[in-house]
Amino acid sequence: MSTSKAKTPQTMKPATAAKKLGIVLSAAPAEFQEGVVSRDELNALQADPPSWLADLRRVGPHPRQVVAAKLRVSASGLARADITGPLTTAEIEILKAEKPDWLEREQAIQTRVRQDELRLKQQRAKA
Repeated sequence: MSTSKAKTPQTMKPATAAKKLGIVLSAAPAEFQEGVVSRDELNALQADPPSWLADLRRVGPHPRQVVAAKLRVSASGLARADITGPLTTAEIEILKAEKPDWLEREQAIQTRVRQDELRLKQQRAKA
């Protein structure tokens, strides 16, 4: 006779959920920051984001990985430029418009890295 336990939903800490959603935890509503998030809840947030999540994704503040992607640089490049905290969409747009030297340099580095990765991938595919 086999006994089956009721499956408990897989949950994660708010910080983990925020990272998966691409948002800064401290900018999320208190009820999100203070609770736990189930896998089903995370999927629902991704599939049909509530207004607070859509607003955060649109205007920020954005976490480093999102800032790096929007600027087309690496997270390391941000660190080299002494950008360690989150930025808003408006701040990112200002940087794009001003095109400081560090941004152009880091974008060039990131472009070379991507080209090298593509070249290596093509070499492996031929082998």
